Amino acid sequence: MSTIGNYAETQIRKANPLFSQIRTTIETAFYGNNMTAVNDVTTAYQLAAKAPETIVTDLPICHADDLGLPPDATMLVNNHGRVIGRTAAARRFIDDPDVDAAKYAGILRDAIFAGTQQQFYKTDVVVGLDEDFMVAAHLAVPKGYENNLLSYMLNFQPFNQQYQTRYQNSKPYQEGDIFIYADPNFHHPDFPDGLALFDPKHNAAAILGMRYFGELKKGTLTLAWATAHRNGYVACHGGEKAFHFEDRPDQVFAMFGLSGSGKSTLTHAKHGGRFNTTVLHDDAFVISHQDGSSVALEPAYFDKTNDYPSGTEETKYFMTLMNVGVTLNQAGKKVLVTEDLRNGNGRTIKSRYASTNRVDKEPAEINAIFWIMKDDSLPPVVHITDPVLAATFGATLATKRSSAENLVGKVDRNALVIEPFADPFRAYPLAEDYNDFKNLFAKRQVDCYILNTGYYNGKKIPKEVTLGILESIVNQEINWQAFGPLTDLHYAPFADFPVDFNDSDYCQLLRTRLQIRYDWVVAYEKAHPQHPLPEEIKQSLTQLIDALKTTE
Repeated sequence: MSTIGNYAETQIRKANPLFSQIRTTIETAFYGNNMTAVNDVTTAYQLAAKAPETIVTDLPICHADDLGLPPDATMLVNNHGRVIGRTAAARRFIDDPDVDAAKYAGILRDAIFAGTQQQFYKTDVVVGLDEDFMVAAHLAVPKGYENNLLSYMLNFQPFNQQYQTRYQNSKPYQEGDIFIYADPNFHHPDFPDGLALFDPKHNAAAILGMRYFGELKKGTLTLAWATAHRNGYVACHGGEKAFHFEDRPDQVFAMFGLSGSGKSTLTHAKHGGRFNTTVLHDDAFVISHQDGSSVALEPAYFDKTNDYPSGTEETKYFMTLMNVGVTLNQAGKKVLVTEDLRNGNGRTIKSRYASTNRVDKEPAEINAIFWIMKDDSLPPVVHITDPVLAATFGATLATKRSSAENLVGKVDRNALVIEPFADPFRAYPLAEDYNDFKNLFAKRQVDCYILNTGYYNGKKIPKEVTLGILESIVNQEINWQAFGPLTDLHYAPFADFPVDFNDSDYCQLLRTRLQIRYDWVVAYEKAHPQHPLPEEIKQSLTQLIDALKTTE
């Protein structure tokens, strides 16, 4: 099997690298008398449908039988309060030097002791959908959060008979199973926004004081990605699709961007039927260092509902929903109000059947990586031909925050921010991700591009332009132009989005944006002195900034 769930008694020793204080504290809670195992999706659905916080709609779930649901299952809605997104400020990693491990271990023990006064449900799922990479994950949530239990089982892969067999035959790793203990009822004066405590080296986490389902999903992926990273894979928070041809090699594209950047739109685009495409996933996958193949981590999609008005084709693949509206149609049936009228970031667990061309493993080597940014100094697409620069722009990926995040304090959602490799869920040093991606560019000769899906010269870049760029790259139709004096950077000319290096204001804007990246690297190194970044990152940015001085 993939990870290690049960240990021989002779293996359990204090020095065993699979155990730690935090992991032992969390795992032990799973065996209490207050825990009830839920092993099948039908039982989870019935519990969620009867829960008082649930709205049972009259909209049938497509492919219910195939998903392990009752054949007459309908979409379930569960709405929360003020917080309708992830709270990054609540995250603590037990191995960070500024985290008092003893203090947090004590808080965790108190939280779990208090939790013994509640009844909990626990379940098991698989993260990773191919025998090359499968990790067992276990979740515990208290009674009253049956919707999160069901959403978890639908988002990841339940241990049905088929996957029990596949898991037993999967590649073994010397890693412990993932354990996620969640108690949204946790309250602590020092953590008014909740506490997400991670022990990534030992695959354990406690999600406390937060009811948003995204905390459970991303918490699990945080540990799964870290496991993959330790075992020969590049951890990817992005989307991947493949273009298949009869007369030439397949083209495999990976798109990296934060929620709302357009990565899902690009990943799932059908391109008017002009290409034979398959989709691996639009959010979570891993790439093998050994052969360049990729494995999806989840069967379903945790998607925004804002772009899908009630009754449109896409909505028939919804299963559970959160933070959306409900109304009665003319027939008196309960239907959805999805356009974020109730609040921002309405969400759904959407089944794999939303993608008719879905695959769980992409055996072909990856060919191209796209950094999706919202940086108004960049034209619609830039091609980067130097591996160091390609990895540098990934490490300094510039974008804007989305409604998927619960921002604590006074934060400008429209300000340009740096989110390395579009992955706010990294549980290991950033330099290791940098080296992973640089190896893809240098050793596997993967192409690199920047896609700007925001504004340029005050004009919004429409998705049709971006989709056309992907198609032109597949067909090798772009006549790349030198990006001014910036060596190893080229752009595709567009009449509506001209690039003019004789415009001193534009050159100053571009230089400012590059300086923001450089300053971010300096600030990161100051904040993480124990994990310095390769000096070549600053050197490559300095060369670009200096080159722009010639335009003044």
